[in-house]
Amino acid sequence: MLSSDGLPTPARYYAMTVVILGTAMSVLDGTIVNLALPQITRDLQASAAQAIWVINAYQIAILAFLLPCAALGDLIGYRRVYLSGLLLFTLASLGCAFAPSLSALTATRTIQGLGAAGIMSVSAALIRLIYPKDQLGRGVAINSMAVAASSVAGPSFAAGILSVASWPWLFAVNLPLGIVVLVLGYRSLPRNPQGNGKTRLSWIDVLLNALMFSLIFLGVDTLGARGSLAAGTSISGAGLLLLGIAVGILYLRRQARQPLPVFPVDLMRIPVFALSMCTSVTAFTAQMLSYVALPFLLLDAYGRTPLQAGALITAWPLAIVAIAPLVGRTIGRIPDGTLGGVGLGVLSLGLALVALLPGAPADADIVWRLVVCGIGFGLFQSPNNHTIVTSAPMHRSGGASGMLGTARLTGQTLGAVIVAIIFSLADPHNGQGPTIALGLAAGFAAIAGVFSTMRLRTAPESRPDAGKNDTLLD
Repeated sequence: MLSSDGLPTPARYYAMTVVILGTAMSVLDGTIVNLALPQITRDLQASAAQAIWVINAYQIAILAFLLPCAALGDLIGYRRVYLSGLLLFTLASLGCAFAPSLSALTATRTIQGLGAAGIMSVSAALIRLIYPKDQLGRGVAINSMAVAASSVAGPSFAAGILSVASWPWLFAVNLPLGIVVLVLGYRSLPRNPQGNGKTRLSWIDVLLNALMFSLIFLGVDTLGARGSLAAGTSISGAGLLLLGIAVGILYLRRQARQPLPVFPVDLMRIPVFALSMCTSVTAFTAQMLSYVALPFLLLDAYGRTPLQAGALITAWPLAIVAIAPLVGRTIGRIPDGTLGGVGLGVLSLGLALVALLPGAPADADIVWRLVVCGIGFGLFQSPNNHTIVTSAPMHRSGGASGMLGTARLTGQTLGAVIVAIIFSLADPHNGQGPTIALGLAAGFAAIAGVFSTMRLRTAPESRPDAGKNDTLLD
């Protein structure tokens, strides 16, 4: 029998190692291919525009299947979904390494993204089973630190491999690690109760979910990701976005009638959960606005080289990694709404300071401001994730876990659209457009802080089934 007090040590450490390694692999593979695109285009005789789909296919697959995998975890068990996703990810990595053409590589990257969706969708739900209630914040913080570190390590890891080997080895390295994690996961990951057998995952809902998110992603990619709002681009991008929204309206109306919705509209009725989602979406909108604006500001306005700009921007995620252990120890002692509100206030201040940089700043002036941003974001991220996971009933941990990634991707999508609009109205190369985007990012961070502090007035008892379903049977 497994209680809500989590796993004992050392079983807890083994299980958490599996979650961290699987999550790190899936996050790394989101960015590890970027540096290899020129080599891939040459070897597979493809154009640069076609090669972009090696990245897009992976991202779309994760976005489209994140929530269905989370709902499946609530039905058949988080352990089973996680290990199945890890197995699929590992096998697809082998296919990527031996892909003979760009179309084959794109197809295997899609399958790899589906596996990554299985890994990401239930990782937070597994952490809820692994850690005791009084230490759950520490587990959430460790996972946040692993994600931030993986995001930082992606380009450097790819550069190291490409300096001694060809691009297929970017995928081949997943094979031995994937096998080790699979074996360890099979032995150490905890089980949770499965559904009653009467509720089934509707494939119509899965299709609508995938169609909605895919259309929205493609619309944003067409309209905003390339920073162009030319007439033809804007019409096609806007058309895809509107079609995605129309599908979404139909889909969400259908979800409201389902006993176990793929898109967890039932959880959105919990006030603290809904406020935490609003906090996450607006905070990640601020992050995307700043992440797109910073390279333009550093490269074009301040004349830094790509290597210098990359090193400077790394100060932000490194600050998250540094602050995560401290934040993990404070979760549970200080209300999540307070931690998030303070962190987002610090983030807003840091972004405003970056926007107000002088015309020729020194590297140190840029770095300490980005460190402030990273500290603020780190103070917000783990407590907010903790609230999202714990405000859901135990049997709906999968849905809550899936919404973590959905909130992040929704915020980043919104940020990409907004920054595209800004760059169409203000020159992105002379510093004007990036400065406006950073100022607006500071505003979004401040709004996120308001959402976070509003949770302080939301009683824990407002969660349906509070205190129930907190016993897990093996």
